[in-house]
Amino acid sequence: MTARLRPARLAGSDVLRLGAAGLRARPLRMVLSAAGIAIGIAAMLAVVGLSASSRAGLDRALAALGTNLLTAAPGQTLTGEQASLPPESLAMVRRIAAVRTVSATAKLTARVYRNEFVPVAEHGSISVLAARPDLLPALGIGTARGRWLTATRPGAPTVVLGAGAADRLGVRAPGGRVWLGGQWFSVVGMLTSSPLAPEIDSAALVDWTTATSLLGFDGHPTTVYTRSDEAAVEQVRRVLGATVNPAAPNEVKVSRPSDALAAARATDAALNGLLLGLGAVALLVGGVGVANTMVISVLERRGEIGLRRALGATGWHVCQQFLTESLLLATAGGLAGAAVGALVTAAWSWWRAWPVALPLWAPAGGLAATVLVGVVAGLYPAVRAARLTPTEALAS
Repeated sequence: MTARLRPARLAGSDVLRLGAAGLRARPLRMVLSAAGIAIGIAAMLAVVGLSASSRAGLDRALAALGTNLLTAAPGQTLTGEQASLPPESLAMVRRIAAVRTVSATAKLTARVYRNEFVPVAEHGSISVLAARPDLLPALGIGTARGRWLTATRPGAPTVVLGAGAADRLGVRAPGGRVWLGGQWFSVVGMLTSSPLAPEIDSAALVDWTTATSLLGFDGHPTTVYTRSDEAAVEQVRRVLGATVNPAAPNEVKVSRPSDALAAARATDAALNGLLLGLGAVALLVGGVGVANTMVISVLERRGEIGLRRALGATGWHVCQQFLTESLLLATAGGLAGAAVGALVTAAWSWWRAWPVALPLWAPAGGLAATVLVGVVAGLYPAVRAARLTPTEALAS
């Protein structure tokens, strides 16, 4: 009885060697095709990495400043008019057990100018605020130059400028004068930037007593700042409105920095979705490029396919070879894209002084996506090559 012949099997190493040989024969085409995959993976990894790094930098900055800052400001009355906070609101807030620091500012009607000759309309959107002596510790900011208002005599015509206000007024150092409320005020200091209270950056601040005696201040604060125990922030927030204005708690607007941060992060999430979509499109284009390369490779190598089939290679052997070429091509692009994305994240984070934060799932997911693209892009060309008969392939 004649022994039944069984087709030879290709070992995994043989399949890899055949696939790599096919790619090495056309290096320029391989590089150009893999570049499409690399661009898509690099774009997606850079989006994820830069987003995570920027958030890590923001969290680090907020951790240094503290996220337990609450603010209370007047809202509107039931008739739609502007409400006001009572002058004794600071004393009442201090009675909350979990509150550690309380301070306030009040917006004045006065305007500040570089000198008395500047037109009234050109005030540069700089607000004039009456400030409590303990404002800087409450906000966690300091003086960039000069000194704070507590170092001057109460009631003296002195002013401290926020970082933005100093730039708009053209004041570079303390010691000069500005025209404020129809009289000269001496500039005694300039503040550092205030991330948690950006309204301070574009303000000129005068002492509470000075505002009362020289600028007609009535004693009603317009913003109350509080620092609370981290674990009790939400509890303090719930009672802050009623404490600031017991007669009309509905006329008090209570906010905290996390609200602004949540809005900013929602915007970041929308932008990240858009950029990830662009990365996915780039990845799809790269997959189409791989598929196109493999289809052309099958057409160009029909003679090779026919010779292999004539020498005993099965359709499955040919399918394995071309599918392996597609996988190797996509994987090479994925590895290159992951490296580029990681380098871009690290370089940009270093330039912006952010901690480098690239989630491990990002490169793993990117490489998994490249394998999927390689399989999908190479499946049709591989099946097409496997269906070629020896005579059909050799005849072309």
